[in-house]
Amino acid sequence: MFSQLFGKYLVEKEIIKNEDYRAAIEQQMSVRVKLGTIAIADGLLTEDEVESINKMQMQFDKRFGDIAVEKGFLTDEQVDALLKKQGNPYMQFIQVLMESSKLTATVLDKTLSAFQKEHGFSDSDMVALKKDDIDSLIPIFAFSAKPYVTDLAGLVARNINRFISRDFYIGKMQHVKSLNYTNLAGQKTAGKDTIYLALAEESEDGAFTLIASNFSGEALNTADSDAFDAVCEFINVNSGLFAAELSLKEIEMDMEPTFAYKDQTVTGDFYVLPIYIDDRKINLVISVNSEVEMGQTPYVYTTKDDTVYDVNPDSKGTVILVDDSKMSRKMLKAILEEAGYSVIAEAINGEEAVEAYKEHKSDLITLDITMPKMDGIEALRELIAYDPTVKAIMITAAGQQNKLIEALKIGAKKFITKPFEKEEIITNIEEVINA
Repeated sequence: MFSQLFGKYLVEKEIIKNEDYRAAIEQQMSVRVKLGTIAIADGLLTEDEVESINKMQMQFDKRFGDIAVEKGFLTDEQVDALLKKQGNPYMQFIQVLMESSKLTATVLDKTLSAFQKEHGFSDSDMVALKKDDIDSLIPIFAFSAKPYVTDLAGLVARNINRFISRDFYIGKMQHVKSLNYTNLAGQKTAGKDTIYLALAEESEDGAFTLIASNFSGEALNTADSDAFDAVCEFINVNSGLFAAELSLKEIEMDMEPTFAYKDQTVTGDFYVLPIYIDDRKINLVISVNSEVEMGQTPYVYTTKDDTVYDVNPDSKGTVILVDDSKMSRKMLKAILEEAGYSVIAEAINGEEAVEAYKEHKSDLITLDITMPKMDGIEALRELIAYDPTVKAIMITAAGQQNKLIEALKIGAKKFITKPFEKEEIITNIEEVINA
């Protein structure tokens, strides 16, 4: 974050040109590689182990090194060595600037002092900035006396850094009453308090599709249905992680289906944290207020293609996939078909799930817990009433422990957690179908 904030300051003060700033950022990003990449190069971890740790980050909101040590992949000493190899982002950026723009150390020191004074950063703030220490920076930029707001802002910022882009920075959070937007995707979590978490784009500058592309792993050019689906899934991951954290404090929250809006206005009592990803702005919207309105007319985006799937005659078994996220269904379908199973139908809510099962009578059906119209729990009840022998596996994000326990009591055979772990999926599918 320091590199982006200080770099933009240098551009605004006309000390360097914007193209010099962007070139320095791109060079720094290529130098400061991820810990996992260094670990693979050093022969400490395999690609599969790094991928496993990356997925666990989405489930537990912990740093790569912390998970690697906790799960026995690396020692503390090995992580320390990797961090040293990763380098100091502040020194890297300063070095690149001095080499590319011919700035002297004297000019940079003088400008850095002016930058600190103009932004009101303390010496300890500057230390955190130079280290890109997000946990220390969030209270500086996103302080709020309202419960949960600062913690949620930190959670989303960490996940943007992990899974979207390291080329980002944030502005100061504001407490506002309205916000006009072009695109918005979010989720409501209810319990002791009502929490809204959303990402809103004020104009079509590409931040929305950038998040969707990086999170889904697919190149997207416009904020179409696939982009909304992917951004909603990113929000769902963050909401689930936060609900899981609250459950450890014995605060139970119920995650509702994600929602989307286009070209409307958020109204009520909420907070907005501007986030600049690759210099494109998107707003993180957080509200701990049941009266807030994200918009008047939801944007209904299509998440299912009308596709008829052929059944492989050598298939190990047939499966119906039920999830309101096209991205999740696509990932599951690819994993299952690679393992030799045939996906014969898809559904985006519980009502469609029951209809699809009655029509196709598959060997197995997967049910996402949180869906519109009818959730996975109610769909499971109806399926068991129709066919007591139905084999169902629940799909769950973090933070849904109570519903998961309820589903298992009703008759679900297993559960699979998001983000998907290939080995976990195949093992559970085989055990249930062959039981």
